[in-house]
Amino acid sequence: MEQNHIDIYCERIGPDFWAEPLNAISNLGFIVSAALLILFLKRQKHTPDDDAAYWGLIALVFLIGIGSGLFHTLANRWAMWADIIPITLFIVGYSYLALRRFVGISIGLSLFGAAFVVALTAALPALTALRGSTYLPAVIGMFAVGLFLRVSDQPRAVANSILASGCIFALSLGFRTLDGPLCNILPNGTHFLWHFLNAIVLYILTRTMAQVTESQVRD
Repeated sequence: MEQNHIDIYCERIGPDFWAEPLNAISNLGFIVSAALLILFLKRQKHTPDDDAAYWGLIALVFLIGIGSGLFHTLANRWAMWADIIPITLFIVGYSYLALRRFVGISIGLSLFGAAFVVALTAALPALTALRGSTYLPAVIGMFAVGLFLRVSDQPRAVANSILASGCIFALSLGFRTLDGPLCNILPNGTHFLWHFLNAIVLYILTRTMAQVTESQVRD
C-alpha cells in the first residue's frame, strides 16, 4: 500500500488493504445487481430494442462494483479513477437514455441534457461544501423524470419505479453525507450503506429502462 494513500472515509484507520472491510465488501451488491439484471434479460420474451444500450448499463453496474472495490482496498489515485469513471459513464448513459426513452425528446436534446447533468455534477462540489453534493443532480433528475412520467401517458409502473429509485437514492446519499459527522458514534461509518442502497437503485433503474422500448418513445 502506498504511503500517500487516500483516507477520506470513517472506516479507514490506516493504509492496509483491508482497512475498509465493510466499504469494500459492500460493493458485492453491485455485482449481484448486475447478475440479477442478466437473469432478468434472459427471462424476457422480448428484449429491449436497443439491446447494446441495456447490456452497456449492466456492464457499467458491474464495473462500478469493481472500481469502488479497488478504491476502498487500494485507496490510491488510479483506483480512485477506476471508481469515478464507471459512475460518470453510467450517469451520462442513463441520463441520455432517460431523456430519449422516458421523456421522448430528440437525440440532440437528449445529448445536451446528459452533458448538462454531468457539467452540473462536476461543478457543484466547488459551489458548496456539502459532502455528496456531486450527486444532487441525479436525485433531482430522478424525481423530475418520475413526476413527468406520472402526468404523461407512460405506464404508471415506470413512473413509480423511477420515483422509488429517487427516494432510495436520497436516503443513500444521506448515509454517504453522514459518514464523517457520525464517525465518533459509529466507528465503521455509514458509507457501506451507500453501496448497498445504490446497488438496489441501479438495479431498479436499469430494469426499468429495459421495460421501455424505442417504440414507446414520442418523437
